[in-house]
Amino acid sequence: MRTILNFDTIHEYNTFLGIETFHPLISSIDFSKVGKEFKHVRKRYGFYFIFLKQVQCGDLIYGRHQYDYQEGTLVFIGPGQVAGKDDTGEVFRMQGWGLCFHPDLLRGTALGQKIKDYSFFSYQSNESLHMSEREKQTIIHCFQEIKGELEHSIDKHSKSIIVANLEVMLNHCLRFYDRQFITREDVNKGILFRFEEEINLYFDSNKTQTIGLPSVQYFADRVRLSANYFGDLIKKETGKTAQEYVQLKIIDRAKDLLYSPDKSINEIAYALGFKYPHHFSRMFKKVVGISPTEYRAAN
Repeated sequence: MRTILNFDTIHEYNTFLGIETFHPLISSIDFSKVGKEFKHVRKRYGFYFIFLKQVQCGDLIYGRHQYDYQEGTLVFIGPGQVAGKDDTGEVFRMQGWGLCFHPDLLRGTALGQKIKDYSFFSYQSNESLHMSEREKQTIIHCFQEIKGELEHSIDKHSKSIIVANLEVMLNHCLRFYDRQFITREDVNKGILFRFEEEINLYFDSNKTQTIGLPSVQYFADRVRLSANYFGDLIKKETGKTAQEYVQLKIIDRAKDLLYSPDKSINEIAYALGFKYPHHFSRMFKKVVGISPTEYRAAN
């Protein structure tokens, strides 16, 4: 059986590493200072984990996917996710940096209200952030700033300063991901082209009758990306969310079908995959500005 270590608290993980816990809800770790040797094992984290690997260390299993780490890769893990690899008998020392922070740290803060906006915590490992040397130094500085603050005695200002530094770090990561989307423009355009093909195939093969309305998750799976990464990529390329893009394609199909006088509005709705015709009419009016019946009469 595969072994999975469960770490529900920051202190549990720090104890595993053999390091001191300065704050119960956040830990910034310089792995070069961890003296222990480890064997590979899968781990489930009950908190957010930002992990900077600075050496080549082979394949990481993340969910059901493998990813061959490159030096300077930044990986984001959300609460409840499992990462690591099975024991191969290899013994190693960790290198790089890690930042663990529990969701409770953010409760009652502005960052807590927007943490879900940092969608990279739901990216797959093969969608990790690959940084330039300058970007890497910026992120290492963030690790160091948080670590330095944690090593001070906790006072009434500690939480606000720590959370502010954490938000700065996350915003740098957003900026660097935006750069990564831009520098991979050719790859992204290939994915957008496949997205278009998959949408057309979805309707042409009558999947609407067996699966129903097309979903973002379906198309993300088809191009082998997580729904969040896929959605962010489509937004960067088109200016629209993936959901909006799919809806526009549905409306385009609907307009074509509305030119056929032998199909009722209800029949068109069912043909497009809607369970209830009034849901189709509502979406159509929201996007087009008039109802399907009014559109048909005007054309």
